[in-house]
Amino acid sequence: MTGRRRPPLRLQVTDRGRPRTSRAFVAVVVRTVLAFAAREVLAVSLLLTADREIGAIHAAHLGDPSSTDVISFDDDGDGAEIVVSVQTAHRIARARGHAGRAEVALYIVHGLLHVLGWNDTNRRERVRMRRAERECLARLGLEVAPVDA
Repeated sequence: MTGRRRPPLRLQVTDRGRPRTSRAFVAVVVRTVLAFAAREVLAVSLLLTADREIGAIHAAHLGDPSSTDVISFDDDGDGAEIVVSVQTAHRIARARGHAGRAEVALYIVHGLLHVLGWNDTNRRERVRMRRAERECLARLGLEVAPVDA
């Protein structure tokens, strides 16, 4: 029996966050979301940063200068650009009593799911997205406090 080879992961990571996030960990998170969504080939560019930089990106692209947890951009269906505030992730994780890397993973999962067609703009879509987030995190063996609690 021959095993199916996975296509190579097209992942670019720029890590300016503190603390640093393992590229291997990020790769596993991205692969898990792509497998969940049955979308094995997608170029993903990930910027791990701090509140100040994500706030500047938020202002430049969405007209809101406040910092946020994650921003995602769809590159015409061919790729995803995800920006994650590691600073926010670790602050929220401390406040909610779970691991910082789990919160970082949640933000990556959330951003990728947006690019892959999930949404959270109304109650029904939000329930579907939260279910997808929990499933991806469970596949990774990670837990976070309920997002909408």
